[in-house]
Amino acid sequence: MSEAGRQRQAEIRALARLAGDEIGGAVGGIAEVHRAVSDRVFAAVQLGVGPAAQPVKVVHDAITDGVYRLVGGTAVAVAALAERTVDVPGAPVPSRTVYGSGFLAALQGLIGDSLEDERPILAGPMTFRVYGEPVAPGWVGDVVSNPRPRIAVFLHGLVETEHAWRLGGRPSYAERLEGDLDCTTLMVRYNSGLHISENARLLNAMLRRLVEHWPVEVEQIALVGHSMGGLIARGACHDADQADLPWVRRVRQIVCLGSPHLGAPLEQLVHYASAALVRVPETRPFGRLLRRRSAGIRDLRQGSLVDEDWHGLDADALRRRAIREVPLLDCADHYFVTASVTRSPRHPLGRVIGDGLVLPASGSGRNRARRIGFDDANGLHIPGANHFTLLNHDGVYAALVRWLADDVRQVSVRCG
Repeated sequence: MSEAGRQRQAEIRALARLAGDEIGGAVGGIAEVHRAVSDRVFAAVQLGVGPAAQPVKVVHDAITDGVYRLVGGTAVAVAALAERTVDVPGAPVPSRTVYGSGFLAALQGLIGDSLEDERPILAGPMTFRVYGEPVAPGWVGDVVSNPRPRIAVFLHGLVETEHAWRLGGRPSYAERLEGDLDCTTLMVRYNSGLHISENARLLNAMLRRLVEHWPVEVEQIALVGHSMGGLIARGACHDADQADLPWVRRVRQIVCLGSPHLGAPLEQLVHYASAALVRVPETRPFGRLLRRRSAGIRDLRQGSLVDEDWHGLDADALRRRAIREVPLLDCADHYFVTASVTRSPRHPLGRVIGDGLVLPASGSGRNRARRIGFDDANGLHIPGANHFTLLNHDGVYAALVRWLADDVRQVSVRCG
């Protein structure tokens, strides 16, 4: 069997087993809700009829428990059988198709840290993608058609892949930039369910190897990240700067598109909602389900970029944590783009909703309590747009061309 065939078989079988396990877990959760509700009902009935209700409750519980065990066990057994037998000969590898990789990206964003430990074939490593295929950092320069001294690296956001940049079927920023600027553009795919700091370390290592093996001398690097991708870019530069690695001295621009530098309100809401739901028996399974969300999602609560923001701490604690503020890279120019669903960011609805996932204050790195240090002159706001609009928007692209085409001689002096 070919390498692609083995990869396809491994991914399909892992997906089959995961589906069965998740169905089995869902059945268990439904059973727990059923039991909590029935306990309250029988408690109320017992107040009226007394001990006579107890035999009925015992029979009811025995029957329902048996049914739920049978259904859940059957799902797990079928999944175990499928894991050993299912395959679709001749089909493409799911992770190398647009829709298959999109499905896997959604799984990774939601439970990617668990997949990393339990089903690594579905978690996938951080890789450069060239024409949809994974390429090791040391070989990228041999695969691209025309390696240039200037490189622009694009990082997608949570539950996305590199295909997200082609929103609406339009050419991506990367494709257009190669024609408009003298640069090579590269796409990165990663497991967005891992901690941001973990992905930052992986990106740091990848860029170090890329620069070491690039066919020509790398003069400039631009990092462009959507949402979580912008935070990972900042974290990777911080790690490399602390270690004084040569590649980071070549970074000239970091562009963050809708990145929640100060946190995302939806994750903050889910954090408190899950704490409330686990307190009540009837809703406890739903609370536990919310608490299964990945480490990457949890890091978006406050925009955490380093290990010390989460290592050894209770992820479900309600007390607000103090996080470490990571400084901007001295030798690069930093740019940010925000959006709001309303025409004016000052509209009351726009202030509350922002682009649907990130508030303008968070995207610009400045509120009453925190200030990242972005220069307002290096920002752009897109009105009447949502979070995903920023993936492919003519106004954003025009800004990218302007920012990445700027004379960098002054920046080079700062970098030494």
